[in-house]
Amino acid sequence: MAPAFSPWQASGSLWLATVPALTLALAACGEGGPVPGKSNPATPASTPTPTSPFLWSSDDPAPPPGYTDGSGINEHYPDLTPVPLAMDLEHTEAGARNVLLLFARAIELREYDQAWDMLDDSAKQRWSKAAFNTLFDGLSDITVSVPGGEMEGAAGSSYYTSEAEITATDANGRPIRMEGALVLRRVNDVPGASEEQLRWHVAQIDLTQTH
Repeated sequence: MAPAFSPWQASGSLWLATVPALTLALAACGEGGPVPGKSNPATPASTPTPTSPFLWSSDDPAPPPGYTDGSGINEHYPDLTPVPLAMDLEHTEAGARNVLLLFARAIELREYDQAWDMLDDSAKQRWSKAAFNTLFDGLSDITVSVPGGEMEGAAGSSYYTSEAEITATDANGRPIRMEGALVLRRVNDVPGASEEQLRWHVAQIDLTQTH
């Protein structure tokens, strides 16, 4: 039987914000070291979490609220919703890294739905939540790194870019490594901007598979 295709086997530059037809791969995570909480690994794929006391069979007409399929994926534990910072920090590099580290941690924990929630509106329009999840099919042992990056402003928006790296094991047991830029964006304090637009979101991912 031919081995299952993994989107992480694709090579070349990978873009989320501008080229939706290309395969997307993601990166993220600790500032010069492990992500906070890395010592508490994601729940093993074979073990349901304590907060999900029952399993759902695909033969059932619909999954009940809070179900787990036993995969350890998208079990909504822990809650990775960004915690708002003080206003004088929220719009700075500290605010960007607050979201970036949570996004990275969500990928490591295979909480892909929560990671998708941190994308900006443009990215979400190009990738549905279901499509975003399929990009990680078969991946395990995910480790992500996002060292300190650079701030810049242009055309009414602020950007924060970190050169990210992700390592993982694909569905066939082969190690993979991706490197490239992970870009966050927020609208500057301009009249008419909504609270959501003023917050940092992941806007672009540009990763290349190195092996």
